[in-house]
Amino acid sequence: MKSAKHLGAVLTSALLVAMSVPTAQAKSDSVLYSSTPPVIDGVANDAAWKGGDWHEMTSLMWGSAPESGDFSGRYKLRWNKDALYLLAEIQDDHLSDTYANPLERYWDDDCLEIFIDADASGGDHLNNYNAFAYHLALDNQVVDIGPNEAGEAVPQLYNDHVENKWQRDISAPHKIHWEAAVRVFDDSYQHGKDNSPVTLKEGMTLGFMLAYCDADGGDREHFLGSHEITPVNGDKNLGYKDASVFGKVKLTK
Repeated sequence: MKSAKHLGAVLTSALLVAMSVPTAQAKSDSVLYSSTPPVIDGVANDAAWKGGDWHEMTSLMWGSAPESGDFSGRYKLRWNKDALYLLAEIQDDHLSDTYANPLERYWDDDCLEIFIDADASGGDHLNNYNAFAYHLALDNQVVDIGPNEAGEAVPQLYNDHVENKWQRDISAPHKIHWEAAVRVFDDSYQHGKDNSPVTLKEGMTLGFMLAYCDADGGDREHFLGSHEITPVNGDKNLGYKDASVFGKVKLTK
């Protein structure tokens, strides 16, 4: 009888602990639905962002690992039928925007890089639209490499794909809150044509990865992201051309 009472107490305690866990807590590979999308203003006080489902950006993709005071980052994701929503919280001790031309050495300025693969199929995307690697500059312009009219792989602007804005706290450690709404396009996309984004639905799986180019001067010094990449011939900087290194996220309600 004593052991039965003890078992009952253990089960009751476990039930109380389970009841205290937020039901909206996201799994590491899932994205929570938001019926009311966040306002993209860099303030990050929207109800959509409630919950502790932060994901860290600690995987080194290029260069050396920064000191903790130099850079740190984490992020959340949400979705509705119109877009994938991102909140990134970045701590960067020095913001650098050396190159005024958004198509010139954009990777050597501080920028947030969002990798999206609409059907999570992976594969090459350097000069096609199998996937995208959006570089969000400090002036909020959006750059990726894609084919021009001659079929050459060149940097181009995709500002209509990603609405984004960031603000920096005035108090130390001066964290940046960077919000983005990403319209997802599949491999039927044609640059400069009339394209319709994918309508997102519950149960869909997207290829996704996030990274940050940290540049304290005119050159990128560190490149950290959300997913660990297996190097090929010692090279981990593969996301801009190979969607197979992206992670996968599932849209859930």
